[in-house]
Amino acid sequence: MYKLTLKIAWRNIWKNKFFSLINIGGLAIGLASCLLLLLYVNYEWSFDKQFKNIDQIYSVYENDRMSDKITTNRSYATPAQLAATALQTIPGIEYVARMVEGGGLIKYQGNSFNKKIIYADPSFLKIFDYKFIKGDPATALSTPGSVLITEETAKVFFGNEEPVGKTLKFDNRVPLVVTAVIKNLSANHSYQFDLLMTWSLLEKEQPYLKRMDWSDGALNTIIQLKDESSFAAADAQMRKIFMQKQNGAKYIEFFLFPFKKVHLYNFFGNGKLIGGSIDQVKLYLILAACVLFIGCINYMNLSTARSEKRAREVGVRKTLGASRQAIIWQFLTESILLSSLAMIVAFILLETSLPYFNNLLGIEMSIDYHSYGIWTILLLLIFIIGLLAGSYPSFYLSSFIPVKVLKGFKGIGGNSLSIRKVLVVVQFGFSICMIVCAIVVHKQTEYMRTKPLGFNKENLVQLWRPGILADNHKLELFKAELIKSGAIIAATETTNGVTNNAVSTEKIRWPGQQKNEQIRMQLHFSGYNFTKTIGTEMLLGRDFNPAFGNDSLSVVLNETAVKTMNIKNPIGARIKNDDWGQTFTVVGVMKDYIYSSLGTKVEPALYFYRTDGVVNVIVLRLNPVVNITSSIEKIKSLSQKINPDYPFEIMFVSQQMAEKLHNEKVLGILSKIFGGFAIFISCLGLLGLALYMAEQRSKEISIRKVLGADMKNILVLLNKDFIKLVLISNLISIPVAYILAFKWLQKYDYKIGISYWPFLIALLLSVLIAILSVSLQTFKVARANPADALKYE
Repeated sequence: MYKLTLKIAWRNIWKNKFFSLINIGGLAIGLASCLLLLLYVNYEWSFDKQFKNIDQIYSVYENDRMSDKITTNRSYATPAQLAATALQTIPGIEYVARMVEGGGLIKYQGNSFNKKIIYADPSFLKIFDYKFIKGDPATALSTPGSVLITEETAKVFFGNEEPVGKTLKFDNRVPLVVTAVIKNLSANHSYQFDLLMTWSLLEKEQPYLKRMDWSDGALNTIIQLKDESSFAAADAQMRKIFMQKQNGAKYIEFFLFPFKKVHLYNFFGNGKLIGGSIDQVKLYLILAACVLFIGCINYMNLSTARSEKRAREVGVRKTLGASRQAIIWQFLTESILLSSLAMIVAFILLETSLPYFNNLLGIEMSIDYHSYGIWTILLLLIFIIGLLAGSYPSFYLSSFIPVKVLKGFKGIGGNSLSIRKVLVVVQFGFSICMIVCAIVVHKQTEYMRTKPLGFNKENLVQLWRPGILADNHKLELFKAELIKSGAIIAATETTNGVTNNAVSTEKIRWPGQQKNEQIRMQLHFSGYNFTKTIGTEMLLGRDFNPAFGNDSLSVVLNETAVKTMNIKNPIGARIKNDDWGQTFTVVGVMKDYIYSSLGTKVEPALYFYRTDGVVNVIVLRLNPVVNITSSIEKIKSLSQKINPDYPFEIMFVSQQMAEKLHNEKVLGILSKIFGGFAIFISCLGLLGLALYMAEQRSKEISIRKVLGADMKNILVLLNKDFIKLVLISNLISIPVAYILAFKWLQKYDYKIGISYWPFLIALLLSVLIAILSVSLQTFKVARANPADALKYE
């Protein structure tokens, strides 16, 4: 019986090749799009899930409780002494580790490279169970000079030699003995590194870590609990630590956050989790479901449209004794067979497009064919899609009454017409929503990309300040030589570069400050000529300048800081930093410029003059009248002359700012690509429906032509029903699209207004696509010779 059912299903598919191709094509594109999006969702969701004890691992975050709001700091938010205190006072903790990410020069014999480094306590390797190739996790970080490296790093420095026991040199001066090698880290690890070095070494390099105040945030603290159920108690105790250590002060609160959520849940508002990248992942899931659903609607539409041709088959089979259940199973078998064929085509499309998709988004996704879960999901998808796409046609077609069908089909399928109209409206409704949202995402991304930043990012480059350039005298000679050569026109130095935050504090005091008023301020450190170099401007006063002597007790405010402090006459005002116990004089007010997130407001910022290692990045303004390549070569040549042991690496600020739009770029790309697929699938459906309707009305068209109807009238007649459906789709979907776009834009402080253009474009585009899709078939019928259709009447 099953063999016969399958044989009949295959014959029906083969007999109606054109409709089968449209169905398979629509389902295949929908499935390929769905699988690609699901792969991406799984990639994002799988971050850090590789660790065995991930459910017991937590990051320590910090809430800064200020007078106007609560700000949550997610990284580098804890002091060094928190780890030991938490381990001693919170019974539920099993391990705790401090860690800091960084970078530096690593040298072996004649080879030197800048590598990513993590400094951590030995317990870091007890919390995160990395896959060891060589060495022992228990002893890998046992001495200050120990270093753990990845498999790739081992090959870079040692080739095929045995790495364990070899000595590397850090910063061209500190010897490090390789004690272990681990497997390369996949891209979906939150912490990426080439070398893992000891915390004790970092304390030698940066002694201030031993002298930190409880309000200093300079590192990450990672905790593993003995049991997941002890989270509530441990978190409650963690929230009290600062108050207990600071005589009841409550302006800082530490708390535990699940490490498995760190990647996707990263937006906090007033101390509460409000979402993050997870919102984008949810959008991708909705997008996947929409594209797949549109493909399923195609199948439903075309199957019910062909009901007249299948009606007599159903009538004869029922007359011969077939039950309704058997007929339902026959049509569901056809649907499942079609979805199986579509899945094969979808997999070919997926494998073909995956490398381009990875390259487009800068990620590394692959299909694990050895995973039983993958094959289970694929089989479930085939079965579910087969049932979903074939459910309505099978139940509808199996409901035909044999006597009425065999007498003539007139009136039998009248009810299916309204269902098909609803399906077309729903199908195009999804497509129109996706078009509108894609346009809004593109316009918002372009707005942030082209929005004035308050400084000139073009021809602005940065390089780290390693080796001999850490000496102030050598640095000044380096800058002077570059200006003299004509490669640059200005230079300065700053902390962590122009595009990053430095540190923040709420311990700033200013004239007129209200009692208990605390405001979070960003602290930046720079050298002379900062504003001139980055291309911003001073609104009042001056920048740090050697002509005015030592500026070590001077401070420059940005305009947001002046407004927030409500200082009427800022120049000459005295600003105190309680953390440092020093008072500074305001010498200038700088124009606000965007250096962090492109979509959020600029925070109050204070700029201090420093010359030590804190200002670790050199900022150079290239000469605009000199070829960029020539200028870079001059900078490289001089850098390698001064620092021959340090590889030359230069960063363009414009590129770094562009990278801040990564999430918006990904969403924009995906919405355009899969919105386009949705429209294409909808067009396939309309094409099939138009072909069927044209065939059904061929005699009517021929009679109209005989009676004098011209080509224009016939085309209007055949198109108007479809155009009405598309217009109804627009009326329903445009308000929905507006709500979705409006809600998405709310997460940005700097955002576009939603104009009528995206909706007008979606309306015109959907109507145009419908006309073209339908006209491809109706034009052929309208041009046909009436005698061909009427000669047998």
